[in-house]
Amino acid sequence: MRTADGDAQPAPADLILRGGVVHSLSPGGQGVTAIAVREGRVARIGADHEVMALAGAATEVIDLEGRAVLPGINDAHLHATWLGAMWPDTLFGDHVAPGPPPQRPLADAAQRRRAILRAGELATSLGITSYTEPGLGPGEDEGASGAFGSSVAEQYRALAADGLLRARVTVLWLFGELDGPSDIDSFLAGLAATDGATSDPRWLRFAGVKIFADGIPPMQSAYTHNCYADGVSASLLVAGADDAEREANLSRMIIAAHHAGHQVGVHATGDRSIEVTLDAIERARAEKDADLGHYVIHGDLVTRPQLRRMAALGVGLDTQPEIAVRTRSLVDAALGPGAAEAAWPLQAVLDEGVSLCLTSDAPVLSPDWRRQIAAADEWMGPTNDPRRRMARLLRCYTVEPARQDHALDWKGTLAPGMVADLCVLETDPLAVTPAELPDVAVDLTVLDGEVIYRRGAVAAEAAAPEAGAPATVVPETA
Repeated sequence: MRTADGDAQPAPADLILRGGVVHSLSPGGQGVTAIAVREGRVARIGADHEVMALAGAATEVIDLEGRAVLPGINDAHLHATWLGAMWPDTLFGDHVAPGPPPQRPLADAAQRRRAILRAGELATSLGITSYTEPGLGPGEDEGASGAFGSSVAEQYRALAADGLLRARVTVLWLFGELDGPSDIDSFLAGLAATDGATSDPRWLRFAGVKIFADGIPPMQSAYTHNCYADGVSASLLVAGADDAEREANLSRMIIAAHHAGHQVGVHATGDRSIEVTLDAIERARAEKDADLGHYVIHGDLVTRPQLRRMAALGVGLDTQPEIAVRTRSLVDAALGPGAAEAAWPLQAVLDEGVSLCLTSDAPVLSPDWRRQIAAADEWMGPTNDPRRRMARLLRCYTVEPARQDHALDWKGTLAPGMVADLCVLETDPLAVTPAELPDVAVDLTVLDGEVIYRRGAVAAEAAAPEAGAPATVVPETA
């Protein structure tokens, strides 16, 4: 038994889940069958009889009947406002390559607010209790979708202040265009004007900035050391007269953000853009030694030597295995036969000790995290120990995103004293293969100790929709 109680007669729990498998993902948390929650925190984990000692007259007791409890899922790269506007459509849909987004612009603050709330309802149906909005800010104030500008950030502030967020949210500021260019002057001006104040950073936190360094390999816009198959060479998206100036400006952006104390997420898919990014981070840390948890977003063409540098510098990686699976033929066509086989080296990422977050990039893809784990397993190839692989990949949606959020001391595992953010699956994920995981339903989601989703029913504890806002109907499977 592990307990957070210091009293001989601790207060009763608010909620107990018993009779299942509790994967705490924390040291010493093996063989656990029950978990007790009090005041939004894990109060005790252990055997059923140990945890049921905290049951009181008002305690809600849920019999898991063999189901499995995980820490709440954390999608470290999810465009929730855009997702709320587009769902059930995604950019990839059923196709190999992403297509143009449907024209569903969010024209005003009320529409943006509804989109955030709709995405939150979808997230709860998937067991997602935390996510990162990777890029909101003035660079997209005139953007066509209306899903990435400063107004969206303000709607998040308002929803957090009103206690209406359906997940814990981390935000990166965006001072350039989405998937487009940024310039050093606008970036520095935005950095100086950034206001990250929130009412409660455990619900809404402005962590740092996002920079688009390049595009993607299938579009021949990833910045690489080699030409594409047709002889074309890509450039960085950062403004500059030539490659040298663009590289220098990207470095200046990263170093300036680091000196200002901001975490930096760099969209970098080509090996050359990743190299420039790591050079800048290394220089920034030499000038001001602080581990701010900078990370590379996507990292399609990252090399093994670069992974070793990332591990040494504390640089993480956010990536989407389903994109690797879907675009294999496109990458080979763009870069030459066999190029895809060397791309997205997920096993090497794990072996080199780089903090790996598997993410959806929704609505580029579905926000269903189970699909990303299945895709990661497919991309990595056969294994003699599928149970161990599943356990490692689950950490990429729980523990590692909490690390990226600088929140390992309060979320991402289910040790006593941690926040009670839980995802309950109908089957123990360690008893199935990753390929089977997408068919394992999410039965229950608990956020801050409150049941906010039950499969097939609206949880009694769930907050009612805002006055005047349409109720969101969430399918049993997403």
